[in-house]
Amino acid sequence: RFYEKVRALHQDPSASVDNPLLAFSLIKRLSSDWPRLVHSDEAAENTRALHDGFEEVQQELPGAEDLEGAARALMRLQDVYGLSVKGMANGVFQPTGTGRPPLYSPGLRVALSADDCFHVGKVAYDTGDYYHSIAWLEEAVSRFRLSYGSWNPEEERGSLEDALDHLAFSYFMAGNISHALTLSREFLHYADPSNQRVTRNVAKYKKLLASGGDRTGSPLRRPNATRLQSRDTYEELCQSLGAQVGLPTGVLHPPSHFHQPLPHITPNSLSPQPATEQPPRLGCSYETNGSPYLLLQPAKKETLRLQPYIALYHDFISDAEAEIIKGLAGPWLQRSVVASGEKQQKAEYRISKSAWLKDTADPVVRALELRMAAVTGLDLRPPYAEYLQVVNYGLGGHYEPHFDHATSRKSPLYRMKSGNRIATVMIYLSAVEAGGSTAFIYANFSVPVVKNAALFWWNLRRNGDGDGDTLHAGCPVLAGDKWVANKWIHEHGQEFRRPCSRDPRD
Repeated sequence: RFYEKVRALHQDPSASVDNPLLAFSLIKRLSSDWPRLVHSDEAAENTRALHDGFEEVQQELPGAEDLEGAARALMRLQDVYGLSVKGMANGVFQPTGTGRPPLYSPGLRVALSADDCFHVGKVAYDTGDYYHSIAWLEEAVSRFRLSYGSWNPEEERGSLEDALDHLAFSYFMAGNISHALTLSREFLHYADPSNQRVTRNVAKYKKLLASGGDRTGSPLRRPNATRLQSRDTYEELCQSLGAQVGLPTGVLHPPSHFHQPLPHITPNSLSPQPATEQPPRLGCSYETNGSPYLLLQPAKKETLRLQPYIALYHDFISDAEAEIIKGLAGPWLQRSVVASGEKQQKAEYRISKSAWLKDTADPVVRALELRMAAVTGLDLRPPYAEYLQVVNYGLGGHYEPHFDHATSRKSPLYRMKSGNRIATVMIYLSAVEAGGSTAFIYANFSVPVVKNAALFWWNLRRNGDGDGDTLHAGCPVLAGDKWVANKWIHEHGQEFRRPCSRDPRD
C-alpha cells in the first residue's frame, strides 16, 4: 500500500503544466501530499532515505501559501471565464449556459480528485466565501460518494465526512437550513452517529426550520472583494479572448496576426513627417518614425484604436532576446505590488511576480531600450523613464482594471521627479494557450497575447490630464505561462517630442 501511495504521487514529467488543473494538482502534491507521506509511520518503516531526499529539496517546493494561491486561482478562472465547477473538475473549460466552444482544449484531459475539489472548497470556506465553497464542496461530496468504502491513495486526506461537515455549515451560513439538515444527517450516517457537535447542529437546524428561518430561495451572491463597477465588461472582454464586445462582426479584427497588406515603401515615406500631416488611422504600415535606427528594418505597426490611441508593433523582439530577458529577470522575481496612497503593497487584484532590469544588465536590454525610443520617438534616458519591468503571470495570474498613470499627486510615481507616466510600452515575451488578454474597459476592446509583439498607448492627453479611456486589465491566464516586459515613460523630457495641442482640451 505504501508503494501504491508513492506511485500515486508521481506524475509523468513530460506532461505539460500549462493546464491549470495539472498545475494545481502538482502544487498540491508537492506542498501537502508529499510532506504528509514522507513523515508518515509507513515511510519511517520503509526507509530513512526518503526523509533525507525530501529534506534536501523541501526549501524549493511550494508551500501552504502557494497551494492556497493555486486554489484561489481556480476560483478566479471559474468566475472570470464563467466556467462550471463540474466541468473544470472533469477537465473541461467551457463557459456555462452557452453554446460556445471550449475556451481551452488541452491535449491531455486531466480530472481533479475528490480531495482536490475538497481543498479548493475549504480554502473558500476558511475565508467565509460560501459562494465558492458550496460549489466546490458539492463536487467533492459527489466524487467521494462514488468511491466511498473502497481504498484509494486519498483515504488519509479529505474524506466524505469532512466534505459533508463543511458543506452542511456552508449551506447553513448561506441560509439554506433544510439542506444543511439533510447533509448533517448524512454525516451522522457515514461517520459517528454519536458525534455531539453535529447532533447539536441537527437539533438547531430543526428548531430554525420550525420557526421559519429557512431562506432556500435566496440565491447566493458572488463575493466582489474589490467592488469593481466594471466587472461585467471586464469579464466579457476576457471571455472574448481578444476582440470587441457588443459590436457587429468585422468592425475591428482582433490583432492575432498581421492581417492587412503593407503599403509600398518609397524613399519619401522613410523621411520624418510631422504628425499633423499624417493623421492616424486604423491599419498596418511599415514605420521608421524618422529614425535612422529603423531605416533598414522598419517597425511593423498595426494601429488598433484611435481613442485611446493603441498600436501593436509585430515582431518587435526576437525569440532569443525574449529568452535572455526572462533569464535575467528569473532569479529576481518577487510578488508584484501596487500603489496604495503613498505606499506600495501586495493586493489580490494583482497576482504576478516581477523584477526590474537596468539597461546595463545586458546588451540585449540596452538594444531594446534603443528600439523603444526609436519607435515611440520619446526620450527613455533616466530619469525620463523607469527601468524595464519584467512580469510573470503564472496559474490564474491577472491584474484587474487599473490605470498606469498616477491618479493622485501622492502616488509613489512622483518620487522620480519626472512627472506622471505619459506612455506605456508592453512587450509580450511569451505566448499562452488561452486567456491573458489585455482588456481596455471603457474602450470596450481587448488585445490577445501576441508573442514578441509590443503594445503601445498614451496614458496622458497632450494637456497632461490622465486619459480615462486607458483603464485596462490583464485578464487571468487560463492556460500557459505569460511573460511581459513593461516600459513606463514619464512626461518630463518629452515636451518637444509630444508638444501640447492648440486645443487645451486635448
